[in-house]
Amino acid sequence: MSESEQKFSLDVAEIFYSLQGEGRYTGQVSVFVRLAGCNLRCFWCDTPYALEKRQGRSMSVEQIVDRVGSYDCRHVVVTGGEPLIWPGLSLLLHELHTAGKFVTVETNGTQYRPIEADLVSISPKLANSVPKDGPHADFARRHERARLNVEAIEAFMERHDYQLKFVVDAEEDLVEMEAILGRLANLNRANVMLMPQARTKAAYRRAAPRVAQWCIERGLAFCPRLQVELWGARRGR
Repeated sequence: MSESEQKFSLDVAEIFYSLQGEGRYTGQVSVFVRLAGCNLRCFWCDTPYALEKRQGRSMSVEQIVDRVGSYDCRHVVVTGGEPLIWPGLSLLLHELHTAGKFVTVETNGTQYRPIEADLVSISPKLANSVPKDGPHADFARRHERARLNVEAIEAFMERHDYQLKFVVDAEEDLVEMEAILGRLANLNRANVMLMPQARTKAAYRRAAPRVAQWCIERGLAFCPRLQVELWGARRGR
């Protein structure tokens, strides 16, 4: 494949039609475009099948847009993996907007470049994400160096409608989160959400009440994980 062809092709882990499970549009019928490849290796990642580019299937921007258009649905969620690693992302988002779609981009916020998006859903990674053991333990140092980029997060906040989703599991996560929020200029705390760290229904049900109480105490929004509550770890949901 030539360099120009690669620029306008992306490796796609899956495209599916479901309900948005997280954030401001929870419950909204949406088409999901999950791109393969990620620059991080979160300990609790719930989409390990999208971590490596080779896990996806190469598709042109035209093919992706055509597939999205086969569903009678205005809302599109471009997720990953990490979508911002793809040079062809900007063209994909432009074409989706040209087709009249409302586009949410889900990103870990570790890198910034101009994009077209109706909502940028940023999930800054806390220390609880570092893969201390398991299959990606050797990635820990690289993950720690890359997991937080305040300047990139601020750039998205300045230029887009945004939400910040923090995966929390313990009290120390809240201390770290507040420290990060304190570094962000012109933060609107109404856009900050706490999300339980859970990959199964049982874990979600145990964690959700605790996280909900933390939200009440801090005046922050609770971010559900509807897909976990409804379908557990089932792929394509």
